[in-house]
Amino acid sequence: MDLILASTSPYRRELLARLGVPFTAVAPEVDEDAYKLPGLDPRALAEILARAKASEVASRFPHAVVIGSDQVASLDGSTLGKPHTVENAVAQLSSMSGRSHQLITAIAVVHPGGRTDFTDVTTLVMRALSEEAIRRYVEADKPLDCAGSYKLEALGIALFERIASEDHTAIVGLPLMAVTTALRGLGFAIP
Repeated sequence: MDLILASTSPYRRELLARLGVPFTAVAPEVDEDAYKLPGLDPRALAEILARAKASEVASRFPHAVVIGSDQVASLDGSTLGKPHTVENAVAQLSSMSGRSHQLITAIAVVHPGGRTDFTDVTTLVMRALSEEAIRRYVEADKPLDCAGSYKLEALGIALFERIASEDHTAIVGLPLMAVTTALRGLGFAIP
């Protein structure tokens, strides 16, 4: 079977490539804003979006295995999206300074026989940071396309005191241990 990653994220493509299984990346035609309903908790949002992305691409490639993923940062039960601007990134990081929050990464693997879902919830404790330190970080890493306004795979790791996760690759956007389990179960040869 063909393997498709329903994502345009360079971070997810890089992670999936680590497994050594040939795949193609296809942009899901999903209006994410249409799913962001008032009162929807962050975990449910991540799971719904991962399923929507995988299902949409699978509808175009019904004989393939399609991996959809979504990631949401959550602070006090509220969703923190991608900041898109420096000021939004500074505001998000300031709100998390000295506190813990969750990074929720959901995947849906859609295949001709059904679907497998998995969600990783990582708890991160951010150091207490001054606005000056936050601005220096944002200027250095430019995390404007990242949920929560940080890149842990780069300088963003210095923002944190503690991180607890079942799978550290989930932090970057694709929990490879769960993906490996799903793909092996579907017959893909992964060491």
